[in-house]
Amino acid sequence: MNIGPLPDPRAAVLNEIERKIAEYFGAGGKAEPAAAFKPEPLPTRSNKIDPDTVLKRRRPSPSHAERIALRRITEAL
Repeated sequence: MNIGPLPDPRAAVLNEIERKIAEYFGAGGKAEPAAAFKPEPLPTRSNKIDPDTVLKRRRPSPSHAERIALRRITEAL
C-alpha cells in the first residue's frame, strides 16, 4: 500500500509563524530594528613579564650519541 509522499512537518510550523506575523501586523504592530552587536576592543597587551607565569621550556631530547650511551648502560644492567 503506497499512500504517496508524507507532508513536510516544517510546512505546518511555517504556516503557523506566517499566520502569527500577519496577525501581529494586522493589529497595528510595527517592526523595529534590533540593536547591532558592538564588540568591545581587546585591552592592550602589557610588556610586563610576571616571573610566576614564565613558560617552562621542554628539556632537549637526548642526542644520538647520548641515546647509544644510555642503551649501552641499560644493557649492562
